[in-house]
Parts: sequence; C-alpha cells; structure tokens
Amino acid sequence: MITEIVRFKIDPGLGREEVVRRFESTMLAWSENPKLVRKYYLYDEESGIGGGVYLWTDKASAQAAHDAAWCDRAEQLYGSRPTFEYFETPCIVDNSEQH
Repeated sequence: MITEIVRFKIDPGLGREEVVRRFESTMLAWSENPKLVRKYYLYDEESGIGGGVYLWTDKASAQAAHDAAWCDRAEQLYGSRPTFEYFETPCIVDNSEQH
C-alpha cells in the first residue's frame, strides 16, 4: 500500500467553517473511489495549511486520482496548488476497535 500526503496553502479569506464545508463537499466522490482505502482531511488554521493523508492500494491509483484537473479544482477551492509526497506503507496499526 501507499500513503500519499497532499498539502496546500489555504486562501486566508476562508474561515474554518468554510474550509470544512468544502472538505465535506468532496467526501462522497472519495468514498466512491475503489482504489482509496482511507482518507484523512487535514487542516491547521494557524499555518493556513490544509490537505489530506490518503491510503491507496498503489501509487498509480494515487497519481491518477490527483491529476492536473484535480489540482486545478483544488486550487480553485482552496487558493493554491497542492504538493504531493508518497510513502510505501509496509505496516499499519489500527486501534480504532479499541476506542
């Protein structure tokens, strides 16, 4: 599996509520992608950085989902083009059932 970290600078005119509303508007589309295992939305109001951490079946699927058209939409939604990092994910600990 592959972990992808996507980051972008958020337009300073967008408040937290609007950023979260825009995140929520994308959730259905991500839930319908069969190659996406999991996604976490990221937001740091202090630094003005947003993004996501994605767990994918493979790197090609991550790159296909975040093509030039997607980058254009992200720039329109949040105010800047995203950056991408990819990591092999050989092990996962999931304690969610314990909480």
